[in-house]
Amino acid sequence: MDKFIVSARKYRPQTFDTVVGQSHITTTLKNAISHNQLAHAFLFCGPRGVGKTTCARILAKTINCENLQPNGEACDQCVSCKTFNEGTSLNIHELDAASNNSVDDIRSLIEQVRFAPQMGKYKVYIIDEVHMLSSSAFNAFLKTLEEPPSYAIFILATTEKHKILPTILSRCQIFDFKRITTNDTVDHLQEIVDKEEIKAEKPALQVIAQKSEGCMRDALSIMDKIVSFTNGELTYQNTLEHLNILDADYFFKLLDAMQQQDLSNAMLLFDDINRKGFEGDMVLNAMAEFFRNLLVCKDEKVANLLEVVESFKDKYLEAAKKTSASYIISALNVLNEAEINYKQARNKRLHVELALIKLTYLQQALDLSDKKKVADKAKPVQFRLLKPVEVKESNVQHTESTMPKAGSAKLIIEEPKQSYPTTATQKPASKPVTPPPTSASGTGMKGGLAKLRQKIAAENNQNINAARDIEPEPLKIAWQEFILKLKAAQKHSVVSTFEMMECRMKNTELFEVIVYGNIQAGFLKQEKTHLLEHVQHFFHNPNINIHVELIEEAEDTNPVNRPLSTKEQFMKMAEKYPLVKELKDKLGLELDY
Repeated sequence: MDKFIVSARKYRPQTFDTVVGQSHITTTLKNAISHNQLAHAFLFCGPRGVGKTTCARILAKTINCENLQPNGEACDQCVSCKTFNEGTSLNIHELDAASNNSVDDIRSLIEQVRFAPQMGKYKVYIIDEVHMLSSSAFNAFLKTLEEPPSYAIFILATTEKHKILPTILSRCQIFDFKRITTNDTVDHLQEIVDKEEIKAEKPALQVIAQKSEGCMRDALSIMDKIVSFTNGELTYQNTLEHLNILDADYFFKLLDAMQQQDLSNAMLLFDDINRKGFEGDMVLNAMAEFFRNLLVCKDEKVANLLEVVESFKDKYLEAAKKTSASYIISALNVLNEAEINYKQARNKRLHVELALIKLTYLQQALDLSDKKKVADKAKPVQFRLLKPVEVKESNVQHTESTMPKAGSAKLIIEEPKQSYPTTATQKPASKPVTPPPTSASGTGMKGGLAKLRQKIAAENNQNINAARDIEPEPLKIAWQEFILKLKAAQKHSVVSTFEMMECRMKNTELFEVIVYGNIQAGFLKQEKTHLLEHVQHFFHNPNINIHVELIEEAEDTNPVNRPLSTKEQFMKMAEKYPLVKELKDKLGLELDY
C-alpha cells in the first residue's frame, strides 16, 4: 500500500509555468534569470496558500540549473535539479522564522553565508514567515542582507508585510502575490481530478473554489476531504453537505414567498433550514449575500462581480428583473441590522423570524411610503383670508346728482364670494359691503381710491395718537404684569429675582431697571428683550427704551467668622492683660507670629 500524499504536496508546481494565477511574478523572475539581472534579496508577500514558498523553491532550483532552458525554466535532468527534487541539495537552506526568531539563529545563519557553495553558482537562503523575527534579530540581519557575498541570495516570505521593518523592505526586491481567481482554481482542480480519475461535477468544484477564497492550498485540502467522504465521487449536493453551506434554492423560494407576502410559507422554509442544523447568524449572512448578488445582477456593468455557480446565474438574472432595487437595498439594511444585533438577542430563532417577517411585509411598507411622499407633494395652495372692509352708512351719500344716468358708463365693484370655510376665529361679516356709487364722469375709480387712502391715513393717525408716554404708576402696573407672565411660564427663579429689582421712570420714553449684583444682571439679560416688548406694547409706544443700572454690593472686608491670626490673638491678650506686654518689653522678647 502506497503512502498517501495530500494533493497540495503531490501537485506542488515544479516549474514557473505550472504556478497558478501568478503570471506577473513568474514572468518577471524568468526574464531576470535570462538577462542575468538577479537581485541579491527578494521579499515574497501575499495571502496564505498562493505560491510564495513554491516560487521561492522554483527560483532557487532554476538559478542553479546547469542546463537552463531557452524559456527560462530548469531542465530537471542535471545533478543540481535532481538533488533539489530529492531534497538533498546543499545549496538551498530553508529557515522557519516562526520557530527560529532569535538573534542566535540569525548569527548561525550569517556564519553559514561565509562559506561558498561546493557545487553550483548560488547558495539560496529561504526564510519563511520572516515577520516573526524579533527586532534584535532583524537588526543583526541588516548588514548581511545589504551586502551579502556574490554567491548568496536571500528569499524572504511573509503573509504580513506591514510587520517588517522599513530598513529590511528597502534592501529587498518586493513581489506582491495576489489571490487566485475562482476560474483559475476551478481549472486547476479539474486538471487534478482528471489525473486522479475522480468523478467531479463542475458546480461542486466551483463551490470549493468559492469556499477557499483564493487560497489554492485550502482548495486542495477541501477537495481531498470531500473525496474521502464521498468515496471518490464529487457531487454538488454532497459538497454542500460536507462544507455546511446552505443551498441557494432555499433563498429563491424565500424570495418568492416574500414577494407574495406568504408569511406561513416563509416560516416553514426557515424551519426546514433550522432542522438541518444551520445557525441563525449563518442564515442571515447567506441571505445577505443572496440579496447582494441580486443587486449586482441589476446592472450589466457589474455583472462580472457575480461569483456563483454557473447553473444559478440565469436564476439570479431572472429574479433580479422581478425585484425592485429599492426592495433589495431595504432588505440588505434589515439583514445587516439583524446580523449585528444577533449576538445580543436571547431568543435567537425569534430574532431571525422577526427579520423574515419584516422582509415579508417590506414591499407593503415601501408602497405606503411612496404614497405618502406623493400625498405630501400634492398640497393645496393656501390663500390668505382677507377681512371685508366695513363702510359706514353715513359715508355713503345717495343723491340724485351722483346716481348714474340712463345710458351712461357704470363702474360696478363686486366682492367675490369666498369658497373656503371660515374657522371659529374668523367671523363672517354681518352685512355685505355696498360700495359707494361712482360719478358718471368716468372719475369714479379715482374717487373711490382717494377715499380709501384717506381712511387708512386716518387710522394710522389714530394709532400714532394712541401712543402714550411713560408714567410712574402705569409703569409699576406694567412691571407687575410682566412678573405675572413669568409666574405663568413657571420661571420661579426669575420671578424671585425680578421681585428684588426696582423699576422706575427716567423720562417719557425711557425707564430703568436697578439690579443689585451680577447674578440679578444675568437674569435680567435673559428676559430683557421680552420685558422691553411688554412695556412697549403696554404703552402702545415702540420708541420706549430700557436702561439697566447695576449696583455692585460692597464686599465685607472683615468677616465675622474669620479666625484670628496669632498676631491678632496676642494684641487682644495684651489689651486685656497689659502686664503681659510690659513683661515682653522688659525681657526684650521677640515673638514669632
